Amino acid sequence: MKLAPARQAAFGALLAVDRGTWSAEALAAKCAHLDSRDAGLASDIVFGTLRRHGELDALIRLCSSRSVDHLDMAVRIALEMAFYQLTFLDRVPDHAVVNDSVELVRRAGKESAVPFVNAVLRRALREPVTAPETASTPDWLLERWTKQFGEEVALRIARESLSPPKRYIRVGTAEPPPGAEPTEVPGCFLLAEGDPGRFRFQDIGSQSVVPLLDLRPGQSFLDLCASPGNKTAQALETPLRAIACDVHLSRARILQTLGIPVVALDAVKPLPFDTRFDRILVDAPCSGTGTLARNPEIKWRLHNDDIFDLRRKQKAILKNALELLAPGGRLVYSTCSLEREENQDVIEAVSQSTGAVVETTMQRLPGRDPGDGFFAAVLTRA
Repeated sequence: MKLAPARQAAFGALLAVDRGTWSAEALAAKCAHLDSRDAGLASDIVFGTLRRHGELDALIRLCSSRSVDHLDMAVRIALEMAFYQLTFLDRVPDHAVVNDSVELVRRAGKESAVPFVNAVLRRALREPVTAPETASTPDWLLERWTKQFGEEVALRIARESLSPPKRYIRVGTAEPPPGAEPTEVPGCFLLAEGDPGRFRFQDIGSQSVVPLLDLRPGQSFLDLCASPGNKTAQALETPLRAIACDVHLSRARILQTLGIPVVALDAVKPLPFDTRFDRILVDAPCSGTGTLARNPEIKWRLHNDDIFDLRRKQKAILKNALELLAPGGRLVYSTCSLEREENQDVIEAVSQSTGAVVETTMQRLPGRDPGDGFFAAVLTRA
């Protein structure tokens, strides 16, 4: 039986994600041979299935006599994909979804599960069921956001994480491509569709961080956690004496394309510089809970204890960075996390212990502000 290339690629990508691969990497690997139409459908299935994983499992439970938690991984993923397509996509015929789902299970070597998968999906078509959107946000995360931001905002954040993120590009001072719309962030444009040309995609939340540095030509600039380099490249729109750093050697090598000195180092440890910098960016490693629409697997992998482990690392990096800040200089600490423990608590603890002054803070929330969620704080030292 012929199998739709898009569904086959999506199935392989979701299996890889379940084993620990990041969704974007898994999808790129599985879609390398596909045309743009099939690649687009595979992307829709993968990200939609991951975003609505909890909701889809709830639908499976309503149509099955078996516990979803005890299903074989390949069987569960085939069913999740099928329920996503049947419930949220209208460009794929129902019979094609059912037939391909059965074939995916068969090709995965789960012949004994074929009748079960077929029966569950046929029942879903005969007796449509619904599940609450909130099932696709882990309870512990929703409770955290409700406590920090209030119920209404928390629900908006959760709802926003279920939608594909809008496409923003970094134009700087260049002429934007046709169809691009300006935003409140200078040099950032919304490109709803079409080819970005020579411009890179970069979320508006990410682009809102670098302006806080108030960069001036000729300043010395240290980007301490630079990978993947989008904020570094944005900073380099101003002529600077810059150094970029990353803990991973492979990522540090990629940063060399920026044309500035690059150092591979662990910023948690004492830093190997004997100079001070006018401007420092600490885009700290974080939980990424502000980017769940873009990286939906995070919410299914993250645990509460992870946030506290990250906070210890973030405090150490920020303290080390402040030691390199020149008098009258400016440091920006940022994360794409929504969690207070990684943001305000880090800033308060480090500023109290070092004497650094918090000049201002910025909080962007999905569903309230355009783009991903971000936190940033501007710190200075006498």
